[in-house]
Amino acid sequence: MKKIELNIIALASSESHKGNYALILEEAKGFRRLPIIIGPFEAQAIAVSLERMRPGRPLTHDLFKNTLEALGARLEEVLIHQLEGNVFHATLIGKKEGGHLLEIDARCSDAIALAVRFECPIFTTEAIMQQASIILDSPSQAFTNKRGSLADYSLEELEQLLKQVLAKEDYESAAKIRKAIEEKKKQ
Repeated sequence: MKKIELNIIALASSESHKGNYALILEEAKGFRRLPIIIGPFEAQAIAVSLERMRPGRPLTHDLFKNTLEALGARLEEVLIHQLEGNVFHATLIGKKEGGHLLEIDARCSDAIALAVRFECPIFTTEAIMQQASIILDSPSQAFTNKRGSLADYSLEELEQLLKQVLAKEDYESAAKIRKAIEEKKKQ
């Protein structure tokens, strides 16, 4: 099975599923995007880690990461391998102490929240991309693939992202992007 690496490029309020969020993943070497609808708590868990926020006490995904590490396990990748109805299924793949393989079934949003914390790659299969991805018309519509915070984007990418979120009237995200643009201009 050929795996396709994905990067997180956006997390925004869902237009089609009110009260939920759209997590947009883009293939690392191509122009297909995989939108995944997730709940507000899952979106918060991913956003907290992407923005490198440090809550006073560990959140659930931080606790799980700390527990895995305390037990000598390390998450090496996440594989989104199945789509049933509108539900994505994922597997956490890692290694236990001594190099033994570790595979844990997980909700896709939880798996991604952990991937961000462990800074490990996210993969899917060609079958999932064919079934659920969106193909961009031209490469100019795609951002350079980044994983992490807005600080990882170039000034040009941030300005393009700002235009897109303003068009969707997502003013909260626009404020964060403007702040990142200001920081980038100071460098």
